[in-house]
Amino acid sequence: MSTYQVLFLDIDGTILKPDHTYDPSTKAAIQQVQKKGLEVFLATGRPLHEIRDLAKELNVHSFIGYNGALALYKEEPVVDEPMKSETVLKFLEIAKENQHEMVLYTSEKNYFTRLNSPVVQHFIEMFQLKQNELFTEEVADQILGATLINLKPEDQKLYHFDSTYHLSQVNVEALLHCYDVIRDRVNKGGAINKILEVLQIPKDNAIAFGDGMNDKEMLQTVGEGFAMGNAHPDLYQYAKHKTTSVTESGISNGLKSLNLIEE
Repeated sequence: MSTYQVLFLDIDGTILKPDHTYDPSTKAAIQQVQKKGLEVFLATGRPLHEIRDLAKELNVHSFIGYNGALALYKEEPVVDEPMKSETVLKFLEIAKENQHEMVLYTSEKNYFTRLNSPVVQHFIEMFQLKQNELFTEEVADQILGATLINLKPEDQKLYHFDSTYHLSQVNVEALLHCYDVIRDRVNKGGAINKILEVLQIPKDNAIAFGDGMNDKEMLQTVGEGFAMGNAHPDLYQYAKHKTTSVTESGISNGLKSLNLIEE
């Protein structure tokens, strides 16, 4: 009898393939584990208002969004940690000085430094973002997460003004110039710790799948952490297991290896 109780799934590169579709095997796998009583969470760097359609299709009602800054269990908040407004404004100031763009996410909207820039348009298109507006300082205290756009790798050091923050390169081929702003104390792993505590689930009964470096803490926090076959090469050292890639039924194959779903 399986003792697993909860499954955390990253979205881009884990559930969703590069063409924004998911394998039928992924949806079937989610349905099978739900029948066995596991609570499934979508755990993403994305804003939650942008993943509602996917959640509905997959029949998932619990979430970790913004790389761990907001977590909902059956729509009830478990974690809600906006960034400090002075830190947000400092990031914006450095971005402006260096001709970088930024997108800053609240629980309802994506606020961009510019909307008409080609790199921003490309970003919006790649992530199929719909709730887009221009950033104004009135929302500076509501920012749950942010992504910097149009950086060269050496530009990362410009943002090292606060040692509790680091940048994580977006693991999407066409967006390697984008970096998520990650807080050391607020990440997917931290949110999972809080969820496991609230739901009184031991770490060993939790499973997670991810492919990007923003999944590092998540894979270290659960008993069974799977890195996808298409994962960032540096991620494998933090995962207990490696599964096949997102285009080769990685989630389904990983869950089969735990005997959670049928062949």
